[in-house]
Amino acid sequence: MTQILEFPVLLRLIDERSVAFRAAVASAPSLDVQVPTCPEWTLRDLVQHLGGVHRSWAAIVAAGPADARPDVSVPEAPRERTALLAWSAESTDQLLRALREFGPERGCWTWWGGSRSPQTSGAVARHQVQEAMVHTYDAQLTLGAPQSLPDEAALDGVDEFLSTCCAGTDPWPHEPAAVEYHATEGRSWRLSLSADGARVTELPAPAADSGEAPDPVGATLRGTAGELVLALYARIPVNSLKVDGDPRLFDLLLAWDPSA
Repeated sequence: MTQILEFPVLLRLIDERSVAFRAAVASAPSLDVQVPTCPEWTLRDLVQHLGGVHRSWAAIVAAGPADARPDVSVPEAPRERTALLAWSAESTDQLLRALREFGPERGCWTWWGGSRSPQTSGAVARHQVQEAMVHTYDAQLTLGAPQSLPDEAALDGVDEFLSTCCAGTDPWPHEPAAVEYHATEGRSWRLSLSADGARVTELPAPAADSGEAPDPVGATLRGTAGELVLALYARIPVNSLKVDGDPRLFDLLLAWDPSA
């Protein structure tokens, strides 16, 4: 059965990862250095991006249920480091205040409307853990000192990515296939891909209970949960992990945009 972190835990992780993000930025010799994993951005741009994400989702949650993305305006971040870090902290605070005020069941617009993840503030909080965690890795990598992703957030991150960014009714534009992700911490997932869409199942799959045979697996990826998250977000190459089967399936997945 899928294990989803409780709402207070998600809020704690957003806060912790955002604090770690600002700590990395604060220690940087320069904010004009290029971010290797986001080469179009400098470290200053990365702060503007994450702060803008926090402020935008705070406003989206506050707006409540909507069929279209609410019109949200984000002020440009200051350039001076101390002011920039204060702006970033206020951005995180705005997001956390909105999430606490409205709670996890609040309906709101999300870009993942066709996925398995719900359109609620709880799902927003869950995704924002990953946003803060991956961009903290980006900032730390820029300084040459990347740290392992926290196990708690990374394990949820694999499931969250597959549920939000992959699973849905958008047709898989290639031959039907199934891939599996195995975290060394003890959790595994199967992603089944066909013209009917993508379906994610946490293993062991209840094939005997459902009467359905499991899909043949075309490829498997094994690593720590943190490594799997970084591979899913294209921060590290898939072939830096243990791959069995046809590795081209993972290349096709990375190139696939279900919303396109």
